[in-house]
Amino acid sequence: MTNSIAACAIGVSRNGKQNKPLRHFCAIIVIPKLLSDGAPSGKDGESVTSVIIRQIRRLSLTDKNSQTQTCARRNCHAPQKLLYRIEVPAMSIHPLALIAPSAKIGDGVQIGPFSVVENDVTIGAQCILESHVVIKHGTRLGENNHLFEGAVVGGIPQHTNVPEQLGRVLIGSGNTIRENVTIHKAMQPDHDTVIGNDCLLMCNAHVAHDCRLGDHVILTNNVMLAGHVTVGSRAFLSGGAGVHQFCRVGNLAMVGGLAHISRDVPPFVTIDGQSGYVVGLNKVGLKRAGYDTRSIVRLKEAYRVIYRSGLMWKEILAQLQEQFHDEAAAEFLPFLTSSKRGITPERRMPPGATIRIHAAEDEEEESRQAKAG
Repeated sequence: MTNSIAACAIGVSRNGKQNKPLRHFCAIIVIPKLLSDGAPSGKDGESVTSVIIRQIRRLSLTDKNSQTQTCARRNCHAPQKLLYRIEVPAMSIHPLALIAPSAKIGDGVQIGPFSVVENDVTIGAQCILESHVVIKHGTRLGENNHLFEGAVVGGIPQHTNVPEQLGRVLIGSGNTIRENVTIHKAMQPDHDTVIGNDCLLMCNAHVAHDCRLGDHVILTNNVMLAGHVTVGSRAFLSGGAGVHQFCRVGNLAMVGGLAHISRDVPPFVTIDGQSGYVVGLNKVGLKRAGYDTRSIVRLKEAYRVIYRSGLMWKEILAQLQEQFHDEAAAEFLPFLTSSKRGITPERRMPPGATIRIHAAEDEEEESRQAKAG
C-alpha cells in the first residue's frame, strides 16, 4: 500500500547576489503506507518531508554550486520529460524494539520486537534484525545483513582486564548471522573486530575481540574463535572447532568438526577434525571456487614441497620462492614466512620415519616374564 503526492522543485545556482534558475522539474513522490501512517522514517529520524526534500535535491543538483528550493506553485506545467518518480523506502521498526535516538538506521531496515540498538550504531540499508537482537554501541553494519534471534554484536570482550575504552565491530554487507551468535568489540580504541562480506555465521558461533574474517567465510554451529584470530576468505570451519588466540586460518582452508587449532592453518588445506592435523588440499572447495586444473596441480606441487619433501624450514621457503610465482600456490610463501606460531603439521608420517612393530612371540615372552615376576 502506497500513497503518492505531487511535488515540484526549482534548481537554482548562486551567481553573486542573484539566483539564476537552472531548471524546473516535477516529481511524483511515492510514500509507503507505513510512513504515511506516522511510523519512523528516513535517516536519523527524519520526517517524511525531509526525506522527500533530500531525494529531490539529489535529482536537481547539476553542479557543485547549485541548490534546491521547493516550488510554492500549486499548479505546475513543466514538460512531461522532466517528470520524476521518487520512491521513499519504508522502514519497519516494531513498537517493542528499543532504538537509541542517535543510532543511524538506513533505508528499508526491518527491526523485530524486543531488539535493542544502542547509541553510536550504524545499520546499513535493507538490513533485517529479527526479534531479540542486540546491537551494542560502536558497531557498524553494512547493507543487506540478516541477523537472527538472540544475536549479540559488539559485546564487551571476555577478558580479565577489560579497559574502559574499547574498539569497534565492523561488519560488511550481505552477511547472515544466525541465532545466538556473539561478536565482541576490539580491546583497544584504535582497533576493530572485522567481519567481511557475504559470510555465514551459524548458530552459537563466537567471534572474540580483535578477530578478522575475510569474505565468504563460513563458521558452522558452535565454532569458537579466540581473540586476535584471523580467518581468510572462503575458509570453512566445521561444527565445534576451536581456534587458539592469535592463530590464523588461511584462504579456502577447510577445518573439520571439533578440531582444536593451536597453530596456523595454511591456505587451501584440509584439517582433520579428530587429530587436528593437515590431511591434504581442500579439493572440493578449490573446485567450487573456480580454480582450474592447472592451478590445483601447482597447489599440489607446493603442498609436497611443504609437507613431503623432507627439507629444512629455510630450504622449504627457498623452494617456494624459486618455483611459484604469480599464481595461487604463491600464497603459501608469505603465509609461512609471517607465521609466529608455526604451521599445523601433516597427519601423515614424515619421510624416513619408522614405527616399531612387535612380533607376536615377543609379546608372549614379555607376558611370561611379567607373570614370573
